[in-house]
Amino acid sequence: MNNQQIQQYLTTNQNRARLLVSCPDQPGIVSAISTLLRDHGANIVESSQYTTHPVEGTFFLRIVFEADDMKAKENEIRDAITTVGEEFSMQWRLNFLHELKKTAIFASKDTTCLRELLYEWESGDLVTDISLVISNHETGRELVESFGIPFYYIPANKDIRKEVEAKQLELMEEYAIDLIVLARYMQILTPKFVATYPSSIINIHHSFLPAFVGASPHKRAYDRGVKLIGATSHYVTDDLDEGPIIEQDVIRVDHRNNVSDLKKKGRLIERSVLARGVKWHLEDRVIVNENKTIVF
Repeated sequence: MNNQQIQQYLTTNQNRARLLVSCPDQPGIVSAISTLLRDHGANIVESSQYTTHPVEGTFFLRIVFEADDMKAKENEIRDAITTVGEEFSMQWRLNFLHELKKTAIFASKDTTCLRELLYEWESGDLVTDISLVISNHETGRELVESFGIPFYYIPANKDIRKEVEAKQLELMEEYAIDLIVLARYMQILTPKFVATYPSSIINIHHSFLPAFVGASPHKRAYDRGVKLIGATSHYVTDDLDEGPIIEQDVIRVDHRNNVSDLKKKGRLIERSVLARGVKWHLEDRVIVNENKTIVF
């Protein structure tokens, strides 16, 4: 997004906010939230809800609302939601749209997914401030800097992982990063790093998880003679490739396709699946529920 696009977005949405809620399902939740918003002069412009079971389940809600002079009302709205949240044992997240999320992209040698994210961002489809790109290869420097985004080359391998992550975390703090996107970043993150950004690190796996977890999925898919290959965007947890899934997609293959063909087709899916997962996160459409996600 260029400065003009960002300013237009912030101006258009300066009085809007998004509220995400999860809590034990019971009567009165929607009424209580609607009433408190009304009492603060807010109008609901979008609402989606879901329950796992109407009696013993968990209730999920996403509301977009607007109010005149929202910045002046932020604290009192937040305090009101806190009070209602305690009554209904809610977990909730409130994001004001005038506070643009800051994103860091981690990449390695393959720039396919990195390019897709940058193009989607340039077109205005990813509403975020891409503050920096970190890579353990110089491959993407020219591309990234052509967008006016800082590029940091930090060599990485398993032997120096702690030192590397210390530098990375310093940069995350310096740029006040909200979201980290692993755009085919071919390094495993330590539990300490993951714990610093819970449900805020999105990875793309070049396989339709949970099939073919780990390395060389295309070779194993080829050996198995699969007819569909796919990709999965998911949040990163300490369990490798086991984090909550945000989005998946597949493409057909057949006996005429070799491993190289599978990789080429797989890249088509990977870049779109990652971009969608990032977009939905930025739009506050994803609620993590244990090891699953609710995507509104």
